[in-house]
Amino acid sequence: MDYKLTDEDKERIKLLNEVQKNKFNNLTLEQLIRLEELVEKKDYTHEKKANKSKRKLLKEINIEIYRRDDSAIWK
Repeated sequence: MDYKLTDEDKERIKLLNEVQKNKFNNLTLEQLIRLEELVEKKDYTHEKKANKSKRKLLKEINIEIYRRDDSAIWK
């Protein structure tokens, strides 16, 4: 199977690598929102474990976005 990475794939991988290294510390709110969009687009329904990891990651991203966007309630 010959699979070409799209620009979105490359962007998603780059952002995920940053999350893997430093959690969400080095990502801006805009990058988090973009990562959420890119991860949601990726279809993992054929892989049960990967789909579960996707849902978990999306949950963590949403929490971080909410924490940053509504930072006043966290102080």
